[in-house]
Amino acid sequence: MKRSGILNPQLNKLIAETGHTERLVVTDAGLPIPEEVNTRVDLALKEGMVPFLELLDTVLSEFSVEKVIMAEEIKEISPDMHSEILKRFRDIDVVYIPHVEFKEETTRTRGLIRSGEFTPYANVILVGGVVY
Repeated sequence: MKRSGILNPQLNKLIAETGHTERLVVTDAGLPIPEEVNTRVDLALKEGMVPFLELLDTVLSEFSVEKVIMAEEIKEISPDMHSEILKRFRDIDVVYIPHVEFKEETTRTRGLIRSGEFTPYANVILVGGVVY
């Protein structure tokens, strides 16, 4: 049995297989998951479970990130969530695009990880970095 860290085998595999410049998406409960994406890790149980920020922190504990992409709408629609997300990326480039483009970008990712978050626009695309 694994002693610590992420216990979900599918999520472990997705993080381990994602390399430099490849993308992972951490989503709220409502983001459409494109059929083109091979790996979907659905951790939504009910509203608020698993919370987006808890899921994001867990992924970040094991995944190196060099850039983050968010929908520009989060700034106005969910400013508190936006502020909380930014706290995690103080030294990382954050890029904003319209939500329509964000959804298109999710089709070009290695995998999506869905939370039970009901806060609008609580979605990030994480671009893989390197650990050296």
